[in-house]
Amino acid sequence: MKPTLKLVIVSGLSGSGKTVALHALEDEGYYCIDNLHPGLMMPFVQQLMKPGLVLHEAAAVGIDARSGIEELDRFDEVIQAIQALGIEVEVIFLQATDETLLRRFSETRRRHPLARKGLPLMEAIHLERQLLAPIVARADLVIDTTRSNIHQLVGLIGERIRRPQGGALSLLFQSFGYKHGIPVDSDFVFDVRCLPNPHWEPALRDQTGLDPAVVAYFEGHPVVDGMYTSLCGFLENWIPRFEADNRGYLTVSVGCTGGRHRSVYLTERLAAHFRKGRGGRVSTRHRELS
Repeated sequence: MKPTLKLVIVSGLSGSGKTVALHALEDEGYYCIDNLHPGLMMPFVQQLMKPGLVLHEAAAVGIDARSGIEELDRFDEVIQAIQALGIEVEVIFLQATDETLLRRFSETRRRHPLARKGLPLMEAIHLERQLLAPIVARADLVIDTTRSNIHQLVGLIGERIRRPQGGALSLLFQSFGYKHGIPVDSDFVFDVRCLPNPHWEPALRDQTGLDPAVVAYFEGHPVVDGMYTSLCGFLENWIPRFEADNRGYLTVSVGCTGGRHRSVYLTERLAAHFRKGRGGRVSTRHRELS
């Protein structure tokens, strides 16, 4: 019987949190190697699968832009070869906005790995985005860490990799505010700004969609229930199609203006509905409340 192995490949922009993600995977029991050259991935997994030497059922490797354009262009070819061995492979890609990356490098005073003599930091960031395009195109999960701190990223990585046996789909419902930008790590984005807004009720303005008074407010508006019913019907119809396509993750983002009332309420209600059949495979995140 062939030894089984799950391989997670972590890549992304410098400063986006790759090292934090690898440490989170290590804490979950993964055997981790950072900055592995793509050309060494096949020998690496073959070594791990040698009869009598199978010490780890899960491994994670970090891949970055220093591998070079030729090796990165062959990324999908390498992945297919590894999967042909019967290994489950998942690719996680981390990114953030240019402004966020600039701020993080300024705060840590680290040098960008692609920075050359006379090459400004912003140009290095843009070059890195171009080099890593083959990986982000192949990614199973893209995480935007612009508005996440270290603890939130660790929690998110933990939630997304703890998949139940059988490869079942993991669902994340997240709320957000349009005035802070749309989450790029979304498979579906629903705009609920057309619904009644508790912000204009002085007694409710400082509360959130998690508070009983705000929940009662929404329960008193039939149009909110109509939106919820429509979203449930849409997702119940299409989520099984993603599962049939062997997707491991699905992120559903619900947005209102500020991300504190309408989107939070509907995110919680949708998650509760889908937990009835999926249990721990469903999680929630409220970006603007974090």
